[in-house]
Amino acid sequence: MTEKLRTDAGTSARVPCAFTVDVEDYYMVTAFERTVPFETWGAYESRVARNTQRVMDLLEEAAVKATFFVLGWVAEREPALVRAIAASGHEVACHGYRHRMIGAMNPGTFRDDLRRAKSVLEDLGGAAVKGFRAPSWSITAETMWALDVLIEEGFTYDSSIFPIHHDRYGVPGAERFPHTLQRPGGSILEIPPSTIRFAGLNFPVAGGGYLRLLPLWLTRRALRSINLRERRPCIIYVHPWEIDPDQPRMPCALPTRFRHYTGLAGTSAKLRTLLSEFAFARLCDSRFQ
Repeated sequence: MTEKLRTDAGTSARVPCAFTVDVEDYYMVTAFERTVPFETWGAYESRVARNTQRVMDLLEEAAVKATFFVLGWVAEREPALVRAIAASGHEVACHGYRHRMIGAMNPGTFRDDLRRAKSVLEDLGGAAVKGFRAPSWSITAETMWALDVLIEEGFTYDSSIFPIHHDRYGVPGAERFPHTLQRPGGSILEIPPSTIRFAGLNFPVAGGGYLRLLPLWLTRRALRSINLRERRPCIIYVHPWEIDPDQPRMPCALPTRFRHYTGLAGTSAKLRTLLSEFAFARLCDSRFQ
């Protein structure tokens, strides 16, 4: 089995995948926004720097460079972390300033949020920020106007449109792989997270709760099908808090508790396996552009 995996990993190098990280803390997720409003964030224990460093350590072990979508609020309070990400050769990209769903904003407030985050990330990272990922994949059919703002603000790619059915996000009919979207003000490259096609539907396989909840054998099989059979890149994502099983437990409903806390103890081992079996690049690299 080991030799078989090595052979497949070598083959998959012809179609590089991307490893991406949404840099936010355990209490910042959308599911907790009523329990932990933005105005109270500063009162909670910060674990984002240590957990992001642990992700960076896994990447260094595998000699992988990744794209880090960083919240502007986190960057302002952890400037050394952003500098370390950039100094390690990773791409610094934008996750907005305060993790607001796009639907909770209008074009003006979104632009303000975007500019504030982009400014601090470029100052700390020392390079232009070209990529954006909306909190909770919240560019949907109703919020496509956000792409126009991104183009106007100088972003060249977006990674926010999840081509699935979901109770909070998703554009089920969207394309599954990187593609260019034409908008009235120009064009932007869309790089969606990976899905597998089955029974006429798209199923998410490549990160977050889907990575934690699915057995590793199924995740590997799905990603290898995308990478080796469909000859397409896999776009994997993770949050730093997902490798932290000791994080404080927040009061929440049972479905949220299941989604957020299940599988935390096994995430690091799963990531280490995937990092060893697939070839990875940053989203800003020419092979994705």
